[in-house]
Amino acid sequence: MMRTYQQLTYEQRCQISALKKSGCSQRKIAETIETTVSRELARNTGARGYRHKQAQERTEQRRAEASQPTKMTPDLITVIESKLRVEWSPEQISGWLLYEQELLISHESIYWHVGADKQAGGDLFTHLRQQGKKYDKRRNGKSTRGQIKNRVSIDDRPQVVDDKSRIGDWEIDTVIGKGHSGALVTIVERVTKLTVSTWVNNKSAEDVTQATIALLKPFEDVVHTITADNGKEFAYHERISKALSAEVYFAHPYSSWERGLNENTNGLLRQYFPKNTDFKKVEQIKVAQALRRINSRPRKDLDFKTPAQLMNDHRAALAG
Repeated sequence: MMRTYQQLTYEQRCQISALKKSGCSQRKIAETIETTVSRELARNTGARGYRHKQAQERTEQRRAEASQPTKMTPDLITVIESKLRVEWSPEQISGWLLYEQELLISHESIYWHVGADKQAGGDLFTHLRQQGKKYDKRRNGKSTRGQIKNRVSIDDRPQVVDDKSRIGDWEIDTVIGKGHSGALVTIVERVTKLTVSTWVNNKSAEDVTQATIALLKPFEDVVHTITADNGKEFAYHERISKALSAEVYFAHPYSSWERGLNENTNGLLRQYFPKNTDFKKVEQIKVAQALRRINSRPRKDLDFKTPAQLMNDHRAALAG
């Protein structure tokens, strides 16, 4: 049976503080206020001992810091799947992660992961107590909300892309501005690490499609594949594919590591455009300046060559 953790109230923390000062044991305190105190004392005892005001402040600070959703990393997915396999519901897992681990993962995200696992031939859905009913509402075809028509899975991507044995395979993503005000479309080549990017007014599929074609058209001779996540901004992938004569593939849901270079590159851009940046106030020339610096910077993993140098040399060789 799942052990639950009940958030303590401020009044209970006052009781704990008073009982602790009077010399009561943890067991006696727990019996008095009818809750487990070992976790509370371990997490909220400071250098001067347990103080109820400090405990409350620490808890509120942790909850505030946990207000942003957590990415589904491989380690987190392992934890989630282990709980699903012992028949924890997505709601229970979501609540447990928040209160025990202070990680914010919605139960909807967990249902989506179960759905993706089923599509890949997995059996996680068989552990849902409602026999997949909630899963079916999202994934059995009755609703197409959020789905991308004719998407091609990364599983079908040529092995040469994984091997990085050629130049011309790109990863694409969007970097969102403060309050979803504007965005950057960022595209990075997997071997040379050359990055191209531009500002868009919003994440609409139309704006992102036009920006993608405009960014990669000058490199059309070295565009073989593009790998995206499952964001609806990439819904017009077939237009991109046709315009650039390139194949577009989609990573598995919540598998950001499958586009690790893209994630790393977005981190480089954040040096110039922090998370609180309102991209609607950023001029395109500023984006171009940041890209020049990133692409002209020698990289250790490129034998201290620059992305721009490697791409220029490759295209010159193609032109022969």
